[in-house]
Amino acid sequence: MGVGIISWGVRRFAPPAGALWFLGLFFGLGGLAVASLGIGRYGISASELARFVLSLASDVPLIEPARYDELQNVIFHVRLPRVVAAILIGAGLSASGAAFQAMFRNPLVSPGLLGVLAGASFGAAVAMLLGDRWILVQAGAFAGGLVAVCVTLGLARIYQADSLLMLVLGGIISTGLFTSLLSIVKALADPYNQLPAIVFWLMGRLSAVDAATVSALSIPILAGIAILLLLGKALNVLSMGDEEALTLGVNVPLARGAVILAATFVSALTVSMAGMIAWVGLVIPHVARLLVGPDNRLLLPSSALLGAAFLLVVDDVARVSFSSEIPIGVATELIGIPLFIAVLRRGRAGWLT
Repeated sequence: MGVGIISWGVRRFAPPAGALWFLGLFFGLGGLAVASLGIGRYGISASELARFVLSLASDVPLIEPARYDELQNVIFHVRLPRVVAAILIGAGLSASGAAFQAMFRNPLVSPGLLGVLAGASFGAAVAMLLGDRWILVQAGAFAGGLVAVCVTLGLARIYQADSLLMLVLGGIISTGLFTSLLSIVKALADPYNQLPAIVFWLMGRLSAVDAATVSALSIPILAGIAILLLLGKALNVLSMGDEEALTLGVNVPLARGAVILAATFVSALTVSMAGMIAWVGLVIPHVARLLVGPDNRLLLPSSALLGAAFLLVVDDVARVSFSSEIPIGVATELIGIPLFIAVLRRGRAGWLT
């Protein structure tokens, strides 16, 4: 009888395994963020980083003044904006990918499905032809992503036989259109200055992110992620099909439009911050689904945390693995592809059951 009471208490009061994974991801992300501040060409040991943090929290200096000034400049002006940007971009792309996969009921869906990434790339390339100001490139990327998704939605509205199918087909058309336009821009660009800048930007990079960019884009990205998280319950119902969702009282067009708007907004902002970063929004939701299950109320925040941690690790690897830093978009492809192969079998079984 005592064993039965203990068993009942464990089932009644112990948190589910998915919640434990979520807590582990949360604290693990915090540890990775702190560790990433010490990783780079300019070496900062763990003990030195700890003394620097303690010096900030107290009035007693634990590091000599000259070294303190050096660390303050490196950490606050170089590494901290980069770490925060990696967290925001990884979380935004992963949450958007998980939301799209639930809404379209398709494990191969990624944030670029509706053309936002192709449109943002075209907008940034056009901005580079018009000038070399970084703020202009960011604005062009954001505007291009929104225009591409508007093209997709416009095509889907013209042909309303099957809304989800037409959204997918409209996204394919929009992606092809803006990819072709991007090729035209490349052909017109100066091959000595503008074309290398466009190609390098399309590979994705966090090295150009500064504190001003992070400050300006962090709140909008977090707001978009928060909207997606709040839509987790609605996504659970939408994943059952439109008829079931209508029967359960969900306003399907409104819920679907909110998901598309929030995911597009977040994805466009991530591209405007650091260029094209692939595979994060496709692979990470699969890994999170294996860890916490299919409930989108837990899957979306777990995907965001796991995506942030994944991009932090990839950025650390990209910074120190080679004699010169490789673009973050290339690094995510090199690491994301084998990761996707590793989870493909179990992920496929999870979608089929």
